[in-house]
Amino acid sequence: PVLAGMNGSAIENFSCVIYNIFLMNCTWQAGRDAPADTQYFLYWQNSRDEEEMECELYIKDENRRNMGCIFQNVNIGIEKAYFLVNGSSKDSLIQFYDEYIDLYKIEILTAPLNVTAHCSRDSAGCIITWHPPLTSHVKKAKCFQYEISIQNK
Repeated sequence: PVLAGMNGSAIENFSCVIYNIFLMNCTWQAGRDAPADTQYFLYWQNSRDEEEMECELYIKDENRRNMGCIFQNVNIGIEKAYFLVNGSSKDSLIQFYDEYIDLYKIEILTAPLNVTAHCSRDSAGCIITWHPPLTSHVKKAKCFQYEISIQNK
């Protein structure tokens, strides 16, 4: 059955973020009713054409239980990525958790590059320039919108 396993044993609060262009960090919490010896394993697939991969670098809690994962060299594709976290325990079957995620929605962009401000004393004011942030998937600068917050006039 799809939901085989003890109720409340699947992970909770699963979330992932992509940062520094190609690093992805996923975290979760143990199921509230999971046995103490439950160990979780994360698998993901970037697209249907790619192989499913298990986490290579788990983040562990104080009990050595896998509670997150760091992925390197992540490429943001056009398809939703598929994530699956299953678990094992000596005491009972553990329910799995799965989710499809648009990776571009979880990317934390770097700050704009080469920000400069040239101000004059006359009424011309200031000219502020910058370059778009680095990203693995957005190729057009016009895709970005910026907001400038001027703290002191």
